[in-house]
Amino acid sequence: MSRHEDKEAAVRRLLDTPHPPLPGDLSLRAAARGARLRRRARTVRRVLWAVCAVAALAFVVWASATRPWEVPPAATTPPLEGW
Repeated sequence: MSRHEDKEAAVRRLLDTPHPPLPGDLSLRAAARGARLRRRARTVRRVLWAVCAVAALAFVVWASATRPWEVPPAATTPPLEGW
């Protein structure tokens, strides 16, 4: 037998045995858990967007105040040589 056939035979043996009993409220618990996960994911996504927006706003405020694209004025004058 090949490895694929061994796996297939093992799966068939598992499916032929009686299935374990499941709780009656399993679908309700699964739906509640899924809703909780979706709410959490939505909240995390909104918080991340808010953080990105605040970071962009902070960058714009910093850039407009410091103007990093302009050359800073010289602090000293160059020495006078050759007079």
